[in-house]
Amino acid sequence: MLVVQVEATSTSSSDRSSNNKQWINLKLTIHRQALTIIRWNKVNPLLYLQSESETIKRKRMKKIIVLSCMMLLCSFAGMAQKFALIDMEYILKNIPAYEMTNEQLSQVSKKWQNEVEAIQQEAQNMYKTYQSDLVFLSAEMKTKREEEIVKKEQEAQDLKRQYFGPEGELYKKRESLMKPIQDEIYNAVKEISEDKGYQLVVDRASAMSIIFASPKIDISNEVLLKLGYSK
Repeated sequence: MLVVQVEATSTSSSDRSSNNKQWINLKLTIHRQALTIIRWNKVNPLLYLQSESETIKRKRMKKIIVLSCMMLLCSFAGMAQKFALIDMEYILKNIPAYEMTNEQLSQVSKKWQNEVEAIQQEAQNMYKTYQSDLVFLSAEMKTKREEEIVKKEQEAQDLKRQYFGPEGELYKKRESLMKPIQDEIYNAVKEISEDKGYQLVVDRASAMSIIFASPKIDISNEVLLKLGYSK
């Protein structure tokens, strides 16, 4: 608090006028000083504290973001070391036993297909003969010939199903010939995965959702080498 003491004196009117001006000037000076004190003691410290608090918050946020990015990158790096790809089609094409098996299956399939077609041809010939003899056949003979034709056609269908059905002879033949090759590939992939710590190996030939994969994580040639086939 500012205290100003003014002594009372007997003055003239001109002195009083001069004193009044000095008093006004003094009041203005005191007012300015009071405003300055208020600014420095109240306003500026608050602004300074707010600015300092925002600066500290920004620094903390930057640290959090940097640490999060580092953790995310480390996580991706760790995942990349645990995953690998193989191309089963590429591996099979480079195994001679697979090509020999395909050739054997192709020959068996053609043989069985010829058997089915031969019976189908018999049914067609029987129908043509039936059409030619139709005007000479009695009702009883017509029924008998029609039943024979249907029976022959059914024989062809049954043989086709036996050879080429979902659980047919060709399927069983393929399983018996392919399974040993598939087992060898599986065991090779398993050994490589255990040696290098892969937790998951994906076949890119059958994984349609894979758009791009780096050749660096493709271990197809390693699998072939493990099987004894250098590429």
